[in-house]
Amino acid sequence: MKHTLPKLNLILIAVSFAFIVLGFALMAGAPSGEVYNPDIFSFRRITVGPMIALFGFISMIFAILFRAKK
Repeated sequence: MKHTLPKLNLILIAVSFAFIVLGFALMAGAPSGEVYNPDIFSFRRITVGPMIALFGFISMIFAILFRAKK
């Protein structure tokens, strides 16, 4: 069976997807609820998680468009 994308592209897509999932996992956490919880404004949720997810999305575009030199 022949794929549209080469094996290297599929590996890069899988790594990019892992970065996206990691970024969203870092943004997740317990909800604030009825009592104020300052953890919703933590550095991990506000800065680190979105930056890793953004890197994952950008690398996903690169992984799809990447063409190996022959």
